[in-house]
Amino acid sequence: MGTIVSRRRKDGSLGYTAQIRIHRQGKCIHSESETFDRRQLATEWMRRREAELDQQRARGEPLGKGSTVAELLDWYGTHIKELTPWGRTKEADLKRLIGYEIASKNVLHLSTADYIAHVEARRRDGAGPATANNDLIWLRGVFRTARGSLGLPINLQLLEDASHELRRRRVIGKPKERQRRVTPLEEKALLDHFAVRDVRAEIPMADIIRFALATARRQEEITRLRWADLDRDKGIAWLDDVKHPRKKVGNRRAFRLLSEAWELIDRQPKVMAEGPDGKQTPDPRVFPYNPRSIGANFTRACRLRGLEDLRFHDLRHEATSRLFERGYDIPEVAQFTLHESWTTLKRYTHLRPEHVVERPAKASS
Repeated sequence: MGTIVSRRRKDGSLGYTAQIRIHRQGKCIHSESETFDRRQLATEWMRRREAELDQQRARGEPLGKGSTVAELLDWYGTHIKELTPWGRTKEADLKRLIGYEIASKNVLHLSTADYIAHVEARRRDGAGPATANNDLIWLRGVFRTARGSLGLPINLQLLEDASHELRRRRVIGKPKERQRRVTPLEEKALLDHFAVRDVRAEIPMADIIRFALATARRQEEITRLRWADLDRDKGIAWLDDVKHPRKKVGNRRAFRLLSEAWELIDRQPKVMAEGPDGKQTPDPRVFPYNPRSIGANFTRACRLRGLEDLRFHDLRHEATSRLFERGYDIPEVAQFTLHESWTTLKRYTHLRPEHVVERPAKASS
């Protein structure tokens, strides 16, 4: 199963490489090697690893499949995504993990120290506590899936121990809740900017900003709203694949639309788009634009107008807070924002103190 090959190094010394290969049905399912200065050390390592691999096979543990973190991430990104598609953020984070040193390690040999070293290296490279914590979250999810689907006996407690130690030292943590609201002057500056620009631009940014503030919709949700999904009689619209922590694809939800939102919808022209057959057909979307282009236009306007630390997603925060300020209660606001729980919804509720109405004191009995 194993071989030892001697090779002359550049400095003239001999190196002894012990290599182990395991074949099944004519295919190599596992391969690993180590180089030593002495043949005796190479032989000793090879015998020890062969014994360990024999024990793994005796316990029914699979060899080769997902033997490194990188291979397991690749398997997860290929096979699991096929059944449960995910968004761009998760896709990018999983691909990024493959480039780190931890990805070259065998998943069955990972230690608490390996996880801690990875996070510490990420922090030294400039990643924040929440970003570094996300790496552990993604790895935990991939490893749990591999335990169930592949039968890999990955010791998740080692990861939990590392996570606990890193949280105790405040090396990782939860993201800070953003408290940013849009001021009246900032809103006016943006609308004034796009009032001039929209005359000659393809994307009606002023209407999109007003629509976001009227509906609390994300930019990609705005661009997926379809004419066929509008129900004016009920004052609602339907949206497919609404963001959800566990289920996004196929999550079709209805949300409430107020009169100002309907006025903005009525202003939008119905445009033609090229179909799969090359023919011009009516575009089914109310706002048929690229969400990335909307985000880029918004960011550029903020820079030109000197609006610091303002993001398009802050319009959703502002819209939610305005709904509360208008007197809607928690269950009612959820019909606009489509949040699943108050715990999540309250992150977007940043009431201004001046908008809290003074209530009369209860009369004493």
